[in-house]
Amino acid sequence: MSKSIVGSVPYPFQFENNAITKSGKPGVVSVENITLPNVRGRIPSIQTSRLRTMMLEASRDPSKILAHACSYDGLSSRLVEEAGFPMIFLAGYPCASSYGLPDTGYIAMAEMCDKIQETVRQVSVPVMADADTGYGSPMNVKRTVQCFADAGAAGIMVEDQTWPKRCGHTKGKAVVSRGEAYARLQAAVDARNEGKDIFILARTDALIHGWDEAMTRAKEFKRIGVDAVFVEALPDRESMAKCVKELDMPVFANIIEGGKTENLSAKDLAELGFSAVAYPWTLVAAKLKSIRETLEALKKSMTVGAPPMILSYSDVCEGVGFNKYWDEEERYKFGESGLLNGNAGTNGSS
Repeated sequence: MSKSIVGSVPYPFQFENNAITKSGKPGVVSVENITLPNVRGRIPSIQTSRLRTMMLEASRDPSKILAHACSYDGLSSRLVEEAGFPMIFLAGYPCASSYGLPDTGYIAMAEMCDKIQETVRQVSVPVMADADTGYGSPMNVKRTVQCFADAGAAGIMVEDQTWPKRCGHTKGKAVVSRGEAYARLQAAVDARNEGKDIFILARTDALIHGWDEAMTRAKEFKRIGVDAVFVEALPDRESMAKCVKELDMPVFANIIEGGKTENLSAKDLAELGFSAVAYPWTLVAAKLKSIRETLEALKKSMTVGAPPMILSYSDVCEGVGFNKYWDEEERYKFGESGLLNGNAGTNGSS
């Protein structure tokens, strides 16, 4: 897709712009009086405030939902923001795929923290990240929440599967006991309350044991103090509507094309009362399809002519960030008597 096509389809759900910027001149010391809404942690976070505010806004307005394509690295996340999406979600399935692995617990905390840092350097919107089961005991969960917040995540998802976990729409998954699940989320909430604020999304896969078990867990997660709940693999519209009504809090949806959940539109999910919906397979499927098709086309071209032109040279350079780099590089080039822009002395000497 050329740069000229980017943004041709507007993002359909509008949220209040609650981004905070410096009121005074950049680089000049000033006093800033900042009010952050919807803060829960001991140390406030601007990006967490933005994410929680949008989630609450969506939960109260059936015409809004935080619909987002899940990304897997810095470039894909930058393209998601470029397309107008108001948040980034580094979900486990696409992040595992970026290592050439299935979503079966192969990657862990350090690798996800690397992904978070890689991503927050590229985007300006809030970033949520998947922590799977928290990678161990409740103490491990607590450390994971702290590390994700320190890495720059505005939100984190923690689930009640056994380890190694697996994609919630694939076979063979299992959940831990209620007590262990509750301990995980209590540790996550404690980490938030005692340290940097972070939006906590609690996921349960307990629907495999029936409706009552899933609702019992979700309601206890709510009592513990999580920000939102995600009941994985709700099968149809009726169960989705029932879930939202019973929980009466921000509820997260997950649409996997061809998966176990009925593929409703984001608009339909908003009207049912969901605050957010993630699309974790979409970019992975696009990556697999486009790379495979391109490789076949490249092989075909080898005996008949030039390789196919997928994007122009300038579009590729712009897309990966060369243009921005070249512009900034010009600012820092030295002339004979200092920086060319005149903002510094000669070679840093006095």
